[in-house]
Amino acid sequence: MGAIVNTPEPMSRMRVVTSRDLAGKVLKVLQQAGVLHAEESTELQSIDREAIEKERRLASELLSSIDDALKYVPADQVVQLKQDADVYYIKPLDEIDKDTRKLCTKLATMHQRAEKLEEQKAQLAELKEVAVSLSQGTDLTLSDLHFDGAHLMSRLLAIPSEVYNAVGSQLSPKVLSEQTVQGGESTYVYVIARADDKAAIESFAADNSGRFLPVPAESTSLVEFTTKGDAESSRIDVELAKIRTDIEKETLQNLETLVLLREALGAENERLEVLEKACEARYVTLIEGWVPQASVETATGDLRENVGYVYVESRDVRPDEEPPTKMRNVKALRPFEVVVNLFGTPKYREWDPTPIIAYSFAFFFGIMLGDAVYGALLMVLTRYALPKLVDDPDTDGFRLFRSLMYISAGSAVLIGVLTGTYLGDFFVKFFGGVLASVLPIDLAAPAPLALAPAVAAVYLDTMTFIVVSLGIGLVHVNIGHVLMFIKGVREKLLYIILGRGGLFILQIFGIPWIMHFIGSDLYPFAESTYSIFLYIVLASILMIVVASFLEKGPFLGSIFWIFDITGILGDVMSYARLAGVGLATYFLAYCFNMMSTLIANMLPAGFIRIVLGTIIMVFILLFGHILNLVLSSITCFVHSLRLCFVEFLFKFYEGGGRQYSPLRIRKREMVTVKAKV
Repeated sequence: MGAIVNTPEPMSRMRVVTSRDLAGKVLKVLQQAGVLHAEESTELQSIDREAIEKERRLASELLSSIDDALKYVPADQVVQLKQDADVYYIKPLDEIDKDTRKLCTKLATMHQRAEKLEEQKAQLAELKEVAVSLSQGTDLTLSDLHFDGAHLMSRLLAIPSEVYNAVGSQLSPKVLSEQTVQGGESTYVYVIARADDKAAIESFAADNSGRFLPVPAESTSLVEFTTKGDAESSRIDVELAKIRTDIEKETLQNLETLVLLREALGAENERLEVLEKACEARYVTLIEGWVPQASVETATGDLRENVGYVYVESRDVRPDEEPPTKMRNVKALRPFEVVVNLFGTPKYREWDPTPIIAYSFAFFFGIMLGDAVYGALLMVLTRYALPKLVDDPDTDGFRLFRSLMYISAGSAVLIGVLTGTYLGDFFVKFFGGVLASVLPIDLAAPAPLALAPAVAAVYLDTMTFIVVSLGIGLVHVNIGHVLMFIKGVREKLLYIILGRGGLFILQIFGIPWIMHFIGSDLYPFAESTYSIFLYIVLASILMIVVASFLEKGPFLGSIFWIFDITGILGDVMSYARLAGVGLATYFLAYCFNMMSTLIANMLPAGFIRIVLGTIIMVFILLFGHILNLVLSSITCFVHSLRLCFVEFLFKFYEGGGRQYSPLRIRKREMVTVKAKV
């Protein structure tokens, strides 16, 4: 669709919060960036302060993540920074967050694995110490230390020795048997109790800073476990050493990036702290508006780099908001935004029809002017005369309009070269003999200088030109209806789908049926086929009637469906102006060429005819062709606008949007200063 219609640039709502004394600097940076379409700002609300606090918490969290990642860096590391911390500081915090998490995730996973192994090693050593004491004189297994049965249960409980000495007697009534082992600052108690007393034992442990040791659910004897524990501990040590080596290697490889991120986040944390205090004291300024999504990161970076203490928040467009429209057409099509804006700036969520308008306008203008010399002269007038008619020829709008005229005049030059039209038949009439002696041309041909004789044959034959113009109109009008049909499908509007669908069917089957009815068959179909066509035409009319009722209601719908059908005929017939204006331009030039020779030849032969006749001839040619050029250029422009506006844009386009007008410093090479009268 981008070659026919375009979509406006996606926008984001940006809010900039800074201290009041930095407000001027912020505006200057935004002016230089030239991306913020300023809007009326609301007061700073609690949600803004909360957002700043949230970002500060995030910055602190990311700093902690980096500090954790740097724990395993060997001592006395000197990092040579090849980049400045600004490479990260000027980025939005969300981008810094992504970069930091991407880098730290792998290291964090490795750290977690190392911590888990260290915990397993500590638990294994603790359990082994207790198992050595409990295994003396018994044949207990690991599963005996943590058992849950229907009637009995067992646990291995660790309680601080001081606490156990004070409250250990309270445990005895709750158990059937208990066996204690002293280990460091803890007392380990192996208890066997009734299953019904399980809750009481757990409550006793919780109330007295106790904990239950995790015991593997294995039938391994405690004696055997003390032996296997040494091997398992060695295995954990090997794996732990390998992971720590990998952590150190990974950290050193990314050490510069980690340091840069830490520096940037430290500065960010400090900046947010100042803004947080400013918000509390209400010494802040709020600036907000619309920024193209592609420019958000750049604008944020410029503000942070040049201002420093500034908070920038951006978000997507809400459904109830109508941002300004920034068109995003390629440079060659941009001049024709002038034409679209004359009709109405597209709304933010609406198609931008600049591409199809560019092709259409230039093509129509070229067909109607259709003279290579006129096109070239129009370029000269656009370059030198047109700026004299405006107050300031250096504005962006005038430059776009002038580019539009260059392209349209270039289209006329192309058509003129294809049809061999140079000031009408000027060169053939006055220099035909010379041209025939130099170029392989046939002066008896209708257009001997035509580069494309087939195109010239259409252009210079009145009826053929009219028929081709109507064909162009039929295609152009239906492009508008197709776009409206697509819009109806997207928005699920039944009356548009039915109405435009019925209109397409009416044309596809109705035109051949009408031509057959008047005796000029387009296709050699059988009579029965045309009868089927008639029924299809009646069905399409019914679709149009139903669509009209759905859109306009019973009263107006019962009337306006007629105009929906006849309207397409009127729209297509309007394109006959292409042939009318094109032929008028050519034949006016032809007539001025003929008049100049006729009037000159009416003078007496001899010196008077040579001198006075030449003067009269030159005057008629200059006056006639300049008049024809000016009138034809205005006429071609007006009728091209009409065909693009009335016959085309009204079919699918609404307009009514706001032009994107950013706060920016307008750089101009030349500025016109008018003298005081």
